[in-house]
Amino acid sequence: MTTPTDALLIAADTALRTLFAPPRATLPTPRADGADRDLTHEEKRLSAALMRVNHVGEVCAQALYTAQALTTPDPALRAHFTRACGEETDHLAWTKQRLDELGSRTSMLNPLWYAGAFGIGLLAGRLGNAVSLGFVVETERQVEAHLMSHMDRLPDGDLSSRAIVAQMATDEVKHAVDAQKAGAAELPGPVKGLMRAAAKVMTTTAHYI
Repeated sequence: MTTPTDALLIAADTALRTLFAPPRATLPTPRADGADRDLTHEEKRLSAALMRVNHVGEVCAQALYTAQALTTPDPALRAHFTRACGEETDHLAWTKQRLDELGSRTSMLNPLWYAGAFGIGLLAGRLGNAVSLGFVVETERQVEAHLMSHMDRLPDGDLSSRAIVAQMATDEVKHAVDAQKAGAAELPGPVKGLMRAAAKVMTTTAHYI
């Protein structure tokens, strides 16, 4: 049985690992069938910016799921969020690895993104299990759409980034479906709009910083 103190310690450990420790994937990094062609300097910069945005999305996913696991009184739902958080760790590791390969860095504002997403997760969790799961569904839908837009923007020759993004999009669809099956409620339109607006601020800023 997990005590409140245990839950707080787990949440703190997840935050420290997400922000300061090298992420470790449980699954191998997706790879394309062919080899990348040589990218120009501008193409590398674009790929790195997009992958940095995707990495920030995974930082936020860690925070969101951790906060939701912390607030729900339902052991089964807590296990659901904890499992999803672990699966998102693969994405965190893949995007970090690709950034390293491109000679770039993660967002300098990651602690801020984590704190914001953690706050949203706490709020969602306190509104009840159905609403909390509804946040997961809407978040994953927006992330999937965002990832697919990156497939249109990534350089044609950057097959490595494309393979990672494609697999991430597939996984996000699964997470949304799993949350729906677990009893997610449909969020009101204005809430979805606010989520899109907040995501726009995050993605625009993380593209550069």
